[in-house]
Amino acid sequence: MAKLWVVASPIGNLGDLSPRSAEVLTACESWWVEDSRVSSKLASHLGVKKSMRVMNDHTSETQIARWIDELEGSDQEVAILSDGGAPGVSDPGSIAVDLALEAGIEVGGIPGPSAPTLALMLSGFFAQRYAFLGFLPRKPGPMRELFEPFADSAMTLVCFESPFRIDALLKVAGEALGDRRYAICREMTKSFEQVFRAKLPTIPTEAQVPRKGEFTVVIEGRRKKFAESE
Repeated sequence: MAKLWVVASPIGNLGDLSPRSAEVLTACESWWVEDSRVSSKLASHLGVKKSMRVMNDHTSETQIARWIDELEGSDQEVAILSDGGAPGVSDPGSIAVDLALEAGIEVGGIPGPSAPTLALMLSGFFAQRYAFLGFLPRKPGPMRELFEPFADSAMTLVCFESPFRIDALLKVAGEALGDRRYAICREMTKSFEQVFRAKLPTIPTEAQVPRKGEFTVVIEGRRKKFAESE
């Protein structure tokens, strides 16, 4: 029977690929990937050559549905990969999984690297309850609207941002959320991994946080003792 695998892949360090992930990726006939150039490096790391189809934000649901129809009529196993981390978590994959389940195709998942989870671990902030906001709107107004419902919330917030827009994010977050601790987790699992912590609305200098690489931002929830003192 056909099977669709959703496989979490390394967010930077290829050594983070689990043995089970390697086993499944090697066994699958083809990979549906966010970027074939990125996934080709993973294939090279595994010493395999795979047929790849690019499935990203520009791939129509109609096209994905055709691929699911093809898979349904076969006995193949296919793996979905994002450029790094968990497919479907702010990355392509959810549409294919949804369509596969609707078609009665078996779906299997391989857990592994996840930027939001790792950033929460590195931040040192309470993370029993948190909200993952993904990539934020580019304009300050919509960004502020996204933050405002959490003004009095104890939930920790996690989001992705470009290093070129980090200053705007911190400014708007400070206006909407007030005095909160935050952490910028930069280049996680890579050679220049960095965790910078400060309080909103403080904006780090270029020397403190180089505007290069992958940024995941964690903003601490409103702590009860602070709320009670106001």
